[in-house]
Amino acid sequence: MSFTLAIVGRPNVGKSTLFNRLVGRKLALVDDQPGVTRDLREGDAKLFDMRFTVIDTAGLEEITDDSLQGRMRRLTERAVDMADVSLFVIDGRVGVTPSDETFADILRKKGARVILAVNKAEGKAGDAGALEGWSLGLGEPLRISAEHGEGMDDLYRLLKPLEGEFAEREAENTPEIDVDLTEEEAELEQDEESFRPTAKKPLQIAVIGRPNAGKSTLINKILGFDRLLTGPEAGITRDAISVRADWLGTPIKIFDTAGMRKRARINEKLEKLSVSDGIRAVRFAEVVVVLLDVDIPFEVQDLRIADFAETEGRAVVVAVNKWDLEDEKQEKLAELKEMFTRLLPQLRGAPMITVSGKTGRGLDRLHEAILKAHAVWNRRIPTARLNTWLGAMVESHPPPAPGGKRIKLRYMTQVKQRPPGYIVMCSHPDEMAESYKRYLVNGLREHFDMPGTPIRVTFRGQGDKNPFRNPKFHTPSRLRKHKEKNTGQ
Repeated sequence: MSFTLAIVGRPNVGKSTLFNRLVGRKLALVDDQPGVTRDLREGDAKLFDMRFTVIDTAGLEEITDDSLQGRMRRLTERAVDMADVSLFVIDGRVGVTPSDETFADILRKKGARVILAVNKAEGKAGDAGALEGWSLGLGEPLRISAEHGEGMDDLYRLLKPLEGEFAEREAENTPEIDVDLTEEEAELEQDEESFRPTAKKPLQIAVIGRPNAGKSTLINKILGFDRLLTGPEAGITRDAISVRADWLGTPIKIFDTAGMRKRARINEKLEKLSVSDGIRAVRFAEVVVVLLDVDIPFEVQDLRIADFAETEGRAVVVAVNKWDLEDEKQEKLAELKEMFTRLLPQLRGAPMITVSGKTGRGLDRLHEAILKAHAVWNRRIPTARLNTWLGAMVESHPPPAPGGKRIKLRYMTQVKQRPPGYIVMCSHPDEMAESYKRYLVNGLREHFDMPGTPIRVTFRGQGDKNPFRNPKFHTPSRLRKHKEKNTGQ
């Protein structure tokens, strides 16, 4: 992404509608009631052939105290500081209001690069508002309709010069997921530098959990400043938002998500959208931190959240928050470990860290656990080592023979990483019992030190001879040579 555009303006002028149009899908919540957007929300925007980052902001309010509206204003001002250019949106049908004039002054004082957009300006209804826009002293008003897509070509012409100006500064940072391995890569030891977090490819982290578990407070402590809204109101974060930072020397991009409630309690339209929004953030992450409340850990919704992250193939770290409030720490810790092992067997061995988002206690251990989980998630095991291990596993516990059909495991190789994925070539793959698959997955975790990370094992028959789906392996002689080379048979 070449530059960052912050969409700012007072509430209910159509900022989130414009944001959704630029990113091409409904990432931001949209509703008739003002103040729906409470946090800063980033997205990857596309405008014809141009790519950039867009930030949807809370509506600017003329409030400076510690109320929710006052905190929303401070976050919006921070977005202006972060962005390369601000798109100041006013309502063409309402015209320039005293609040618009106040915020135009704020933008000028900050020295922000500003484009003035008059939204809802389609037809004659927006003529008066477009003319009034000149009075703000921010240059020629750009007439647009976020809802109908009018004026996007004019916005493109204004933004296009910025693309070249900032292109080299911003690097693409979309996380790499389900990385395919070539035949050659599968046989080699892993390059330790391959997926180490860098400024261009930061470690992507999503923090998820039930409402009021302390997610935003924890992230603010990690960042060292109040980037996210916090407060006593449960469910204060409605949109999933991302923040880039350096955490103890590790470049990260961290997502804060809307609290996920049980479906029976999701009555408002906005909260239903928020649950979907949090699920989307998990898909953008590499490591998912499932944040629990020490007073009410491992409720049904917590288990569903953790299981969803594992199903999506993300590395998982469980963090128990508000540990500073717990008096009987040793007894509580033993109880939590027992519950974790019993209720989340699919995350066997995943780290569980006790933290306090309020005091910052345990954040160093959380950082270390996240880095280890990320490293395991990237683990690559050479084919020769895999087949030596597979032979020992089969000798110790042969596969079942359903209906008298003896299943032969011929060889095994890794075809994916992030998370690790393996193909086992065998006879009668459709007859393989799930219990034997679990036996192999648990063996991989223990022998190759891969606790907690999702592991995918697929059984494939002789009809599909090449696990890499490479035509050069479709002859029996090539397949036999490949098997003999890696198993020593």
